[in-house]
Amino acid sequence: MFRKCLFLLVVTLSLHFSSFCQDELKNTTEAGITIGPMVFLGDLGGHAGKGTTFIKDYNMNTTKIAVGAYLTVYPAPWLGFRFSLNYGKIEGDDRHITGKGGDEETRLARNLDFRSKIFEGTVMAEFYPTVLLEDDPEDVTGRLRPYGVLGLGAFHFNPQGTIKNSYNEDVWVDLKPLHTEGEGFAEYPDRKNYSLTQLNIPMGAGIKYFFSENVNISFEIIHRKTFTDYIDDVSTRYVDPTLFSHYLSPSMANTAIAVSNKSALGYNTPSYGKNNKRGDPKQNDAYFTAGFKIGFRIGGGSEQRWRNSTHCPLLRF
Repeated sequence: MFRKCLFLLVVTLSLHFSSFCQDELKNTTEAGITIGPMVFLGDLGGHAGKGTTFIKDYNMNTTKIAVGAYLTVYPAPWLGFRFSLNYGKIEGDDRHITGKGGDEETRLARNLDFRSKIFEGTVMAEFYPTVLLEDDPEDVTGRLRPYGVLGLGAFHFNPQGTIKNSYNEDVWVDLKPLHTEGEGFAEYPDRKNYSLTQLNIPMGAGIKYFFSENVNISFEIIHRKTFTDYIDDVSTRYVDPTLFSHYLSPSMANTAIAVSNKSALGYNTPSYGKNNKRGDPKQNDAYFTAGFKIGFRIGGGSEQRWRNSTHCPLLRF
């Protein structure tokens, strides 16, 4: 099925591109910067009722700012290939939940939190469908164009959580080395150690306005589908706390016990004891950005006419 879909996509792009080969094309390159909020969607935090995977459980006060830079090459006015580097921060905290007597009370009493920096690189295709309806796509000044994006990315994260020090102050500690859910323990063969570098699939939409041929601004929302449920270090069930001392040093074992279960009810209660639900492994974590971009054209090829298909490659830069 994947190969068939890929074949159809290539054929579709080839047909559209070949139609532009009959006209004058000008390859352009655009560079710019982006800034805007980055939002985490995972197991921690949320609102009343059962936890979900998207906006319903968005806590405004966990929003952080992300920044980035990008370079986009446009082989045709309707198609661009973007390479971007982004940096941001995300966080989640059960203390932001307002208890209303429903399912959210369990998460509120769970009392877990996390934060992480995100370093991300992406390669995406931009599609401008309205260009196919324009009489003169090269005349961009004052034009407004909606677009969609889809691509592949890689990101690095490192979840941290808080524990209380001897002065009753919150101290941030790295969570992965503590194996808070028994990842890698022989007693939990299904809980594998997770990697701090993962792939994602960025997808979204935006709208671009051209002040001139060389300067434009955009606003876009890009969601990242990920393949891990451990961005917040919470995924499945509580571990048997006695196992930490079998795999960790005494000091790390004490830290792991303290940070893995911060409910006031502790491991001795049915709801928060070993093997009880800590997270939801059926839903991977995700995050999204709402970015404002400013772009500058930094170069363009000379206008060319490609009448012969042998001189009109699918992706000519």
